[in-house]
Amino acid sequence: MAMSDSKAPIRSVKRVQFGILSPDEIRRMSVTEGGIRFPETMEGGRPKLGGLMDPRQGVIDRMSRCQTCAGNMSECPGHFGHIDLAKPVFHVGFVTKTIKILRCVCFYCSKLLVSPSHPKIKEIVMKTKGQPRKRLTFVYDLCKGKNICEGGDEMDLNKENVDDPNNQQPRKQGHGGCGRYQPNLRRTGLDVTAEWKHANEDSQEKKIALSAERVWEILKHIIDEECFILGMDPKFARPDWMIVTVLPVPPLSVRPAVVMYGSARNQDDLTHKLSDIIKCNNELTRNEQAGAATHVIAENIKMLQFHVATLVDNDMPGLPRAMQKSGKPLKAIKARLKGKEGRIRGNLMGKRVDFSARTVITPDPNLRIDQVGVPRSIAQNMTFPEIVTPFNIDKMLELVRRGNSQYPGAKYIVRDNGERIDLRFHPKPSDLHLQCGYKVERHVRDGDLVIFNRQPTLHKMSMMGHRVKVLPWSTFRMNLSCTSPYNADFDGDEMNLHVPQSMETRAEVENIHVTPRQIITPQANKPVMGIVQDTLTAVRKMTKRDVFLEKEQMMNILMHLPIWDGKMPQPCILKPKPLWTGKQVFSLIIPGNVNMIRTHATHPDDEDNGPYKWISPGDTKVMVEHGELVMGILCKKTLGTSAGSLLHICFLELGHEVCGRFYGNIQTVVNNWLLLEGHSIGIGDTIADPQTYSEIQKAIKKAKEDVIEVIQKAHNMDLEPTPGNTLRQTFENQVNRILNDARDKTGGSAKKSLTEYNNLKAMVVSGSKGSNINISQVIACVGQQNVEGKRIPFGFRKRTLPHFIKDDYGPESRGFVENSYLAGLTPSEFFFHAMGGREGLIDTAVKTAETGYIQRRLIKAMESVMVHYDGTVRNSVGQLIQLRYGEDGLCGETVEFQKIASVDLSNIKFENMFKFDASNERYLRKIFTEDILRDLLGSGEVISELEKEWEQLSRDREALRQIFPSGESKVVLPCNLKRMIWNVQKI
Repeated sequence: MAMSDSKAPIRSVKRVQFGILSPDEIRRMSVTEGGIRFPETMEGGRPKLGGLMDPRQGVIDRMSRCQTCAGNMSECPGHFGHIDLAKPVFHVGFVTKTIKILRCVCFYCSKLLVSPSHPKIKEIVMKTKGQPRKRLTFVYDLCKGKNICEGGDEMDLNKENVDDPNNQQPRKQGHGGCGRYQPNLRRTGLDVTAEWKHANEDSQEKKIALSAERVWEILKHIIDEECFILGMDPKFARPDWMIVTVLPVPPLSVRPAVVMYGSARNQDDLTHKLSDIIKCNNELTRNEQAGAATHVIAENIKMLQFHVATLVDNDMPGLPRAMQKSGKPLKAIKARLKGKEGRIRGNLMGKRVDFSARTVITPDPNLRIDQVGVPRSIAQNMTFPEIVTPFNIDKMLELVRRGNSQYPGAKYIVRDNGERIDLRFHPKPSDLHLQCGYKVERHVRDGDLVIFNRQPTLHKMSMMGHRVKVLPWSTFRMNLSCTSPYNADFDGDEMNLHVPQSMETRAEVENIHVTPRQIITPQANKPVMGIVQDTLTAVRKMTKRDVFLEKEQMMNILMHLPIWDGKMPQPCILKPKPLWTGKQVFSLIIPGNVNMIRTHATHPDDEDNGPYKWISPGDTKVMVEHGELVMGILCKKTLGTSAGSLLHICFLELGHEVCGRFYGNIQTVVNNWLLLEGHSIGIGDTIADPQTYSEIQKAIKKAKEDVIEVIQKAHNMDLEPTPGNTLRQTFENQVNRILNDARDKTGGSAKKSLTEYNNLKAMVVSGSKGSNINISQVIACVGQQNVEGKRIPFGFRKRTLPHFIKDDYGPESRGFVENSYLAGLTPSEFFFHAMGGREGLIDTAVKTAETGYIQRRLIKAMESVMVHYDGTVRNSVGQLIQLRYGEDGLCGETVEFQKIASVDLSNIKFENMFKFDASNERYLRKIFTEDILRDLLGSGEVISELEKEWEQLSRDREALRQIFPSGESKVVLPCNLKRMIWNVQKI
């Protein structure tokens, strides 16, 4: 119910007390005096009084008012009724608990089987203060082994105590039990049986069916003090209330009837069930009054028990399910509450929302990463409530005059008294008056902040803030770099858009949620978005050596760069005509004075040190100095989602806004350059030269021969099992090794055969699409197909397919695909390949379900954990989890992994690198001018200062070696010291 509908003052909840409804309370809260007695709902076209649609229980249509509270449909919450049952029945939710309590008390005198004054009972009560559930468990463990009700202090079991079977009088001394033998209780479905090992009297039956009435009698006589020992508070939950004697009837709003064509009503499942209960109850009452046979009444009670049980839970094992006329099982109360689609998870903790839109997504490289292209039809339907102020009243009036049919316009006016004017149906919006304080629900327009989301929402970057850009056509448009955090692609994915409805929410989205602020993930302190697809391929092509642009091309491209200052850089070649390199163009895109060293994907390790440290023959060392790309080819390593990439450093040094625009600038400029250069891939890129093909064939032939040789060895018992393996495992391992080596070797040959101009290789090297495995499978050979990590197993009759002979352990028969994708697979190869692929699909489906459930459990366990204002990490019940968040109190987005250079150096290397020898004149002359040299050599003060510095460095190194005894000095710090010094040097 909306808060505005009620005049009642809103109070804050102090505490919640759970309990069981007592029969008296059910009658007191019921509005149907005398209970609901008739299974019919209507009488003469009106709801029947005392029937299942009693008008005192609530409103059933918009026209009428409630007879209890006089409220209409939106005001009346509904009121409970009740049914007085002719006989008590078990409550299906409490049967287990009822039996547990019955085993703790005497079957005859309802006393606790162990005296409350027993030291063990006292100990249990002491140690379970405030934990009633534990108290019941301990008392149950103590009582369940007792076969006899204690007859007093000395457990007097003499015959005189049990002579009178109806001896229910409490004893004067001690606990006052009756000393009788107790039955064993068993439950099957909804029936409880009591069975005695030792009979109390000769005439007593050894086994009886225990009726709910008898159980109710036993539980009713348990005294309040013993209720407390059994873990129940007699004020809120007495044991006898667990047996249903009065059934509450839910209000009409819980079980609304669906009005069919005409006047026919289709009643809710609960109403049908309640109708069955009333019919059965009335029949039982009639039979009792008529003095029917015992077995007839027992059958009636059984039916009543079944109906009451299936009203609550219709999925009980060992019980038939209650059905509708159509044969569909009825939806009971339990099914409505539990599970993902139930009342709690489906309607209260998670619900469907207003102000949201959903459509297919398509790419748009011309949008910034913080923008989202919104179809005009959606923008015209979604609204934002803007408060009218003196500053915007004219603009708002203009929007109101345009109405809902024109864009941009408005949909509603909300006056300060809460009255809504719908502009869609207003005859003349231009006559409407606006004043300050009114709200105008205007159409969404360019620049509005919205939240964009793709399901499944697995991490916080699956929901990010974007700015609206209204575009024609009917799909959401987004920048390609944003696909990685959303895990989106454009093969038909749909996404959701939510429009915040207040200025506070907009401020929150702008300052916390907007996409550029989410570039770095605190999960791994690295970017989640990089440059992808054609832009990444083009960046590599553009920054290669010998890529030149003429003046008109250069000027044309610079016009696409928003941050260009209007000055053309000096061309790198002046004659015969001025030419600029691709590196120069990229340098203009790099914002600020960033410094960075990275390597290209194809950088050889032996060039990291030695003569080629700063002169890279293959241009594979990337260096950005003072915002200039000095050398190196850019690829995924520099512009991808790795820590320390150019995008990462840009975010840390220049902030989220500049970094966010950097993405857009790269894409705009580089994509426009790609229009001049072009990149296409054809079948020619997958065809190797004849020499490579012969090498591939030789390698595969050799592998086959090697496998046959291993098979021969195994047949002749010449194969030695490797340690820890059987002969068969050894054989399989050897065959696998031979075939995998063959695939790798042929793949290597294929990769070598591709020239620098091969477009497939260009994509793999830049990191935009594909891998070396893909190249080798397309050109050389697809390789061994596996199922469950082994070669394709034999099916029936010791072969994989009918096309092979029996007991064929050769490569082809067991799933080795020697053809490439280019050559095409044979039918049997195709079949094996499909087997491997099918396993992958099943695996993916199973993993998705498993990881989803694991994540849900983790979230549920940790949803209340948060960093409090004192820096500690605590949960909702105040348990301390960490004294500082992450043990260092640092924010995950801003830290970097750094190496401390001095820790793992040898003493000699450390001295060479850090000790400054001020007495070595020859060395000093190389690095200082003459006047500095004079000051240095003559000054004891400078020399002592340098000595102090050296001692300090040595002490620091020793301290660090205590912290990192292994020499592995990876530290997480928010300030990159090396880069800070480099930045300062460049000022």
